[in-house]
Amino acid sequence: MGLAGVAGVALVAALSLTGCANLGYYWQSVTGHLKILQAARPVQEWLEEPATPQRVRAKLELSLRIREYASQELKLPDNPSYRRYANLHRPAAVYNVTAAPAFSLELKTWCFPVTGCVGYRGYYDEKAARQEAAQLAQQGYEVSVYPVTAYSTLGLMNWAGGDPLLNTFILYPDGELARLIFHELAHQVVYAKNDTMFNESFATAVERLGGAQWLRTHASEAARQEYAAFDQRRRLFRELSRATRERLKTVYETPGLSPDAKAEAKQKVMDSFRAEYAQMKAASGIDPALWRGYDRWVREANNAFFGAQAAYDELVPGFEALFRAHGGDWQRFYDAARQLEKLTKNERHEKLKESSGG
Repeated sequence: MGLAGVAGVALVAALSLTGCANLGYYWQSVTGHLKILQAARPVQEWLEEPATPQRVRAKLELSLRIREYASQELKLPDNPSYRRYANLHRPAAVYNVTAAPAFSLELKTWCFPVTGCVGYRGYYDEKAARQEAAQLAQQGYEVSVYPVTAYSTLGLMNWAGGDPLLNTFILYPDGELARLIFHELAHQVVYAKNDTMFNESFATAVERLGGAQWLRTHASEAARQEYAAFDQRRRLFRELSRATRERLKTVYETPGLSPDAKAEAKQKVMDSFRAEYAQMKAASGIDPALWRGYDRWVREANNAFFGAQAAYDELVPGFEALFRAHGGDWQRFYDAARQLEKLTKNERHEKLKESSGG
């Protein structure tokens, strides 16, 4: 989840970019997002439509309550976003491409008007995403292509109906649906140009904190149990990935290591990652079928994968500490985050790491 390669924001930026070298990319962004907007209708219309499947109907009704909660209780923007629904008849909204060098977790960035430089590029067509990835691989990058179920246009498209709910995520467990809506709305509150990690970590903190609050106060016991089982896998995998990232950083940042020695040490870390994942699955007691999505990530894991994951995790503890420091008051928390937004990238990262104890 998260801001998917400026896919929607390009609709705004492209209007003044005729003749730009990136015109082909912007064109697919414009047409792709317009198709989503054209497919979207108010949630109430879908609820009144007899052909709407019952499972979808129930989730759409829930989404209205979640959306109201987001604005009333979490002080997230009260605007047209996530009040309409679109069935795209495909499993992903866009496909993100990320790339990183052989001995670094630092993602390659692409720069755009409005959003600044980001560590991913989004495509509405999977084939086009994989073509981009193949070109980057030829340049020596490790690449990752992954489906994204939702993205934010930062509120810039609210005049056109805002970002809609999509079939790609509407059937998520109740707690996960709430978290996703909170995450995407958070991008409309705080956004620092050229700082993917700050933006995604902020939105992830909002989704975790807000999601936990919603589960405690508004979810059924069945929904809480369903979400707990869902989240257990994610927490286990997140911790294993974090530890692996740290080991890889140590390898890449060790002075004096030759490329061959780094490659050998890197392979050992990756082998350990996959072995520990298998052990974790076996010890979890969770049905192996429920790990299938993670199985694919583990098979394809590389620097691009770990670098992208770090953007969503790295600064979250700092934001959670900032929330506690402001007494759990959402508006004060957002104001404090906006103050951080005014600092340089390095300054804001350092302050967040200091507030979380490192």
